Amino acid sequence: MSFQGRIGRIGGTKVKRSLGVQAALEWAFRVEQAQLELPPPRDVTEEGFGFGLEYVLLQRAMLGCKVDGGQHKMGSYTHPDAEVIAATVAGMPNSLGGIRMAIQVAEQTRAGITPDWMPGVVPRCVPLETKSNQHGERATTIVVGTERMKTRGKWRTVDVLACPVTWRPHPEQIASARRGYGDWWQALGWVREGLIAGGMLREVEVTAAMPKPRPWNTR
Repeated sequence: MSFQGRIGRIGGTKVKRSLGVQAALEWAFRVEQAQLELPPPRDVTEEGFGFGLEYVLLQRAMLGCKVDGGQHKMGSYTHPDAEVIAATVAGMPNSLGGIRMAIQVAEQTRAGITPDWMPGVVPRCVPLETKSNQHGERATTIVVGTERMKTRGKWRTVDVLACPVTWRPHPEQIASARRGYGDWWQALGWVREGLIAGGMLREVEVTAAMPKPRPWNTR
């Protein structure tokens, strides 16, 4: 999707561009390359430099997000509406993830991606360990007890073997990924409501459109 078209005019009246919050964020961070001006930590004085590059890089690494740089933009001008959007994201409340969520929203929309909620992934029951030999790969077994049994007319003690299994990916991994998506979705909702209520956007109108709240529910 391209967001580079100019704002139109009808009869001398400026017509705002209508965008959902996710599209507005991508326009601000990816096309206009707005910068996320984060508030300084509480223990940093006014003379400090706020959050350094090391902090932002650390947060990016924690998010596992590699930014692709977006589209090439000539000059250093950033649209005022894009700056308003970036400033709104920077004010993310702690109840929704605070600074870390603000960085996640900015970096993921700059890269044009959404949180990975592990679509189509189903936990599978698999052996905990396997071993390979000339006959192929086999599940590792352990002794869980003994039994007495009669074979060829004699009583013998034999080991009872079991194959330890696990779930991969573990259901909690999937649940955690989907909780992360839900947190991101709530953050976008907060940004959308703030931009609409603030009324500070001059040429962009943020609509009620939102990503699916639970895309893993197909019904």
